Amino acid sequence: MSDFERDIVKCFNEYFERTGAKGYAYRLKQSRFITQYVDVLSDSLDPRYYLAIECKSLKGKKLYFTQHFHEDKDGVHQVDAISEFIHKTGRQGFLAVEFRAGAGKPKEAYLLPWDLVIEFRKKNAGISKEDFSAGIRLERSGGGYTLSGPIQNH
Repeated sequence: MSDFERDIVKCFNEYFERTGAKGYAYRLKQSRFITQYVDVLSDSLDPRYYLAIECKSLKGKKLYFTQHFHEDKDGVHQVDAISEFIHKTGRQGFLAVEFRAGAGKPKEAYLLPWDLVIEFRKKNAGISKEDFSAGIRLERSGGGYTLSGPIQNH
């Protein structure tokens, strides 16, 4: 599990604890023989927190669909596989991206609703850091991140 995935799990579980919202975020153990559709799942009876979250941590100011996502052995693009998983499970999808600016510079992280990821992919080669402002900014705190408000249904 990457540090960013761990930070996202901690961010959501601390949010649930702090606000009293019923939910639990977790990371499934990776295995060569089992398909992993997303990095983090959140289970809740509240549909706002029944989530599938794909995490990306990158240097630079833009996430590219060809560089930062992969295709499986059958040639299915990761974005398409995640979209199908979200559709089949009824979860809300999000792309969590951490921008690492380099030594001495603060990291920034955002949650972008999956429907916006799909729209960006239709029209662009990637999503810029500025484009992520359409999503939810996660605040830096104690080396991790804090979700300050509730997730809105899209």
